[in-house]
Amino acid sequence: MARYTGPVCKLCRREEAKLYLKGEKCYTDKCPFERRSYPPGQHGKQAEFRRRRSSDYTMQLRSKQQTRRIYGVLERQFRRYVQMAQASKGLTGEILIITLERRLDNVVYRLGLADSRAAARQLVQHGHFTVNGRMTDIPSFLVEVEDVIGVRPESRRSQFFRQRRDLLGQREVPAWLSLDAEALSGRVMALPTRQEIDIPVDEQMIVEFYSR
Repeated sequence: MARYTGPVCKLCRREEAKLYLKGEKCYTDKCPFERRSYPPGQHGKQAEFRRRRSSDYTMQLRSKQQTRRIYGVLERQFRRYVQMAQASKGLTGEILIITLERRLDNVVYRLGLADSRAAARQLVQHGHFTVNGRMTDIPSFLVEVEDVIGVRPESRRSQFFRQRRDLLGQREVPAWLSLDAEALSGRVMALPTRQEIDIPVDEQMIVEFYSR
């Protein structure tokens, strides 16, 4: 299955939840979801008034799809994350969400070095970031405690990152990360806990979906 390249606001409407896929625009009153929160399509609006009780399968599927779309992960890779979580000690759902949060593209977004996870993924793929001083262009790279994520010296001179430095600090950085705005870098202070991750999904539903 190829990566979705259509209007991302349709994904929010399909899930009937704001997934914050367009970065800063999602925090303003210009967000299309604020005006049309019903599902897309010819009968989307009528569905609001004909909604029936969702089955367990439907709720499990929607939780899985929401999480996949928030982090921009394809189905095959998402299934691998689930298998990794199942093979680890602890609560499978929490381990899954924490693993997704450790992705390099997500960390770049959390530090405020990109407006959205999609933008962060593109910047990482173009080789603008380093991990512990080494250029890393793999968005799915999983960071560890004490890893330092920074913008490559060559990239810091670009207009994008010069402007980005002035915007840093406007978005709150999670407690498990530290940000050096002047150096355009951040450090992983600890692995995140589930309570520190503001993803409004029920991860237990995802575990149940893949346990069928």
